[in-house]
Amino acid sequence: MDSPVTDDQPPFPQQLSDPAPAASAPAETDAGSGTSAGAEPSAEPSAEPSDDVLRDRFHRVRQEVAKAVVGQDGAVTAVLIGLLVRGHVLLEGVPGVAKTLLVRSLSASLSLDTARVQFTPDLMPGDVTGSLVYDSTTGDFSFREGPIFTNLLLADEINRTPPKTQASLLEAMEERQVSVDGLGRGLPDPFLVAATQNPVEYEGTYPLPEAQLDRFLLKVTMELPQRGEEIEVVRRHAAGFNPSDLADAGVRPLAGADDVLAARRAVWRVSIAPEVVAYIVDIARATRQTPSFQLGVSPRGATALLNASKAWAWLSGRDFVTPDDVKALALPCLRHRVSLRPEASMDGVSADDVLQGILATVAVPR
Repeated sequence: MDSPVTDDQPPFPQQLSDPAPAASAPAETDAGSGTSAGAEPSAEPSAEPSDDVLRDRFHRVRQEVAKAVVGQDGAVTAVLIGLLVRGHVLLEGVPGVAKTLLVRSLSASLSLDTARVQFTPDLMPGDVTGSLVYDSTTGDFSFREGPIFTNLLLADEINRTPPKTQASLLEAMEERQVSVDGLGRGLPDPFLVAATQNPVEYEGTYPLPEAQLDRFLLKVTMELPQRGEEIEVVRRHAAGFNPSDLADAGVRPLAGADDVLAARRAVWRVSIAPEVVAYIVDIARATRQTPSFQLGVSPRGATALLNASKAWAWLSGRDFVTPDDVKALALPCLRHRVSLRPEASMDGVSADDVLQGILATVAVPR
């Protein structure tokens, strides 16, 4: 159950508060359209939904995912933010914490296409991007699309595949296209890579290079469930829950690709004061000056924090960014863009610890 709206904004990655109820509730609309359910479609193109209607749909999507996934609200919110600002999400967690189910449930509630690729040591780049296939009937080569041609791509255990295959994602994540035989082929829009990696198993893995880590907007840790949440998971399975049948679990589409694109335009209109922009830059620069980091945040990381903060502000019901928005997104936006010095690691210090210290010392604009 979502918590009621309060003046205090919950910190990321806790559950977002529901939007404040409007004076008059909007009419129920079909997912991805502006047509009222049961009403005759107008001959003229329907107007783009208002921000309140769009925001309400995204909050309902979060509730819809909860029908299949217990907890993990932070990861759901992270993927939504990624969709709103054309970013990608790195999900770190041990096997069995519903990473695949989360992506499938989210794509079903958003009526988006999804594909899953299990990254293995023998996976080739063409297995992800697609390849040219010879047609013996025509004598020509034709391009067969790979699983990357989808809206939500789950790259499972991305650190288990060699760097050559990892690099095949770089162009797709940054340029929104793949190049095969010298030709660029555009990917669908929206397009998001949700990659997973196991934090405790290092044998037979290939750590992601900094260049590829920097392509991820957010890195979210998916923790093991609390006792009460785990009881609920097991109870649902005892009652016959089938993770492969989301429709039977009651997950239904409440929004569509058009809603994602319209919400993206709304996020773009969110304003940010020069003082808050300077605050973001000061945080990024502080990561380059602290003795605990041998690699700090680049300007790309500062831009990512700005964009993610705008999406968080919009989801929270505001058209402007506050310093609290920046603080809420700082850890998931920056933790994978920094590198600890060996002596700091030996002292048991984590990147999150250092970032928390930076947030406590950088002056907050008033």
